[in-house]
Amino acid sequence: MKSKLVGLAAFCLAAFCVTANAAAQSVEKPWSVDASIGWDNSISGDFLAAGIGEINGVPIVIQSTSFGDVYGTGAIWQFGVGYMLDAINEVRGQFAYQRVGSDAVTLGTAGLSTFVGTFDDYKVSTFDAGYRHYFAYPDKKLRPYAGGTIGVAIIPEIDGIFAAPQAGIVRYQTDLYDGTAAFSFGVNGGLLYELSPRFDVTGQIGFRKNSGLAEIDDLEGTGLGQINDKSARWTMPITFGVRFKFGGTKP
Repeated sequence: MKSKLVGLAAFCLAAFCVTANAAAQSVEKPWSVDASIGWDNSISGDFLAAGIGEINGVPIVIQSTSFGDVYGTGAIWQFGVGYMLDAINEVRGQFAYQRVGSDAVTLGTAGLSTFVGTFDDYKVSTFDAGYRHYFAYPDKKLRPYAGGTIGVAIIPEIDGIFAAPQAGIVRYQTDLYDGTAAFSFGVNGGLLYELSPRFDVTGQIGFRKNSGLAEIDDLEGTGLGQINDKSARWTMPITFGVRFKFGGTKP
């Protein structure tokens, strides 16, 4: 009797494993493409670090100035393609683009007057590879997920123009950052809701780290040569989008 019970339990366990494996491996429309838009909120990183120096004989004091101080919260566009390895695991490729303009920003003081600056637009094109794990199977309408990405962020050269008219600095133009291929990685989580067998809507929040921009030494000799060496940054992108699924059933 005992051996029969053990045999029955083993049979049930084997049947369960086979069924679960089949459910995990059978994926309808394993390919997908998606597009989303949102906001990339700056968390940390100095566009200009604090410094004390001299330009044209005028003493300059620069306060720490974040990316958010210079560029605010910029819109971000994301486009991706995914392939389901099984029912709950997906590999992805993603492209993101952001372009944000700068207004005149108060940076500190020049002598007794205000020291201001304007800067080139911040433009970044990010190419990522990633992984996503879903916490519900495809038969559920609402599927939470978590994932990660790693890639490279391409950022063109950024120049600046400084001015303090009352101190005699009318237009001091300088290069700040050279074109950069920054290392990028991120973690994210979100919700996917199925509208139809082919279309989903998504909402996602994450954290992204970009390594520092490539420094240019135009300010060497002014005492301000270190203001552009703390540009590594963390951001928190929040996005909303749509996803289209296609392809035949994956056995």
